[in-house]
Amino acid sequence: MGLIIDTNVFINIENKRFDLSLINNFSHYGEAYIAAVTVSELLAGVHLAKNPEQHIKRSAFVENIIARMPVLDFNEEVARVYAELYAFFLKENGRSETKSNVHDLLIASTAISNGFAVLTSNADDFKNIPSLIVESPN
Repeated sequence: MGLIIDTNVFINIENKRFDLSLINNFSHYGEAYIAAVTVSELLAGVHLAKNPEQHIKRSAFVENIIARMPVLDFNEEVARVYAELYAFFLKENGRSETKSNVHDLLIASTAISNGFAVLTSNADDFKNIPSLIVESPN
């Protein structure tokens, strides 16, 4: 078992809405991880900083997360689960796009392929994803 932490949880921690220790409330899942796509989302946030001070602070915060949390790769197994989820939502919506965010589907695919749950502040982003266990810190 394990727990994948969604990007928005870290954003809430950075903005002082949550404390990093809240992850300990979910220790029954075992170790906490981040998906590779979460690394890219966090780093994009660094590059989108509005000024040098924010960039420096955000970079230090993100680099600390990346250094402390194991990152789960997007590999063939995750790609296969992602393909199945993506097709599921295409069929459900009956058109060439899904209502789910691609990054959220990548995080969900990483969780499902590893048998892990997802901790997110935006549970609605993950609703209706088959086989996914979703936890909320709220």
